[in-house]
Amino acid sequence: MHALRYLTLVWPGLPWLWLRGSLSGLFLAMAFAVSVDMAILATFVWPGLVELPFTLGLWTAVAVLWLISTVSAAAAFPPAIAAPRRDEADALFAQARDAYLARDWVQTEARLQDLLTIAPTDGEAQLLHASLLRRTGRTVDAKKALEKLARSDSGAPWRHEIAAELDRLADPSERHAGEEPAVLPLRDESGGQNPRSAAA
Repeated sequence: MHALRYLTLVWPGLPWLWLRGSLSGLFLAMAFAVSVDMAILATFVWPGLVELPFTLGLWTAVAVLWLISTVSAAAAFPPAIAAPRRDEADALFAQARDAYLARDWVQTEARLQDLLTIAPTDGEAQLLHASLLRRTGRTVDAKKALEKLARSDSGAPWRHEIAAELDRLADPSERHAGEEPAVLPLRDESGGQNPRSAAA
């Protein structure tokens, strides 16, 4: 399976688009597709309408774009997202949650950054991070983080909480003065469905 990841190098932009969902990877993949389409049209569909030097220039541009993007993608190939040990991820999340409940925003962000480094697809940690951004006044970043989480598979179990956070961002007057973060129980060790704690 690991070797199949390298097949994405065949199409420029695909490694970052497929493996990381990168917007710049999408634009590069689309630009390459348009270049190839134009070259094919000029060569096989309308050969009489386009001068030979222009057609050669198109194919040269396609080849140069493919070569540069493939070499740069191979040099900075996105590493595989490692599955962290559950104990390590849960320990970091518990530390972040405790710091969040203690309103220690600096410690909360530090623990969440550690967790998201080893488990970037952890939806629960992303949700807590977005909540932290909202509470510390970084509303633009919070909205971006929530919208990104809502579009991802890891955000599916947290749709209700994401919607609630977006509502709070949209209408700050709904926030009560004595609002306390809500805490859900920790996931049990038996592999049950109980999620780790999350804060609203």
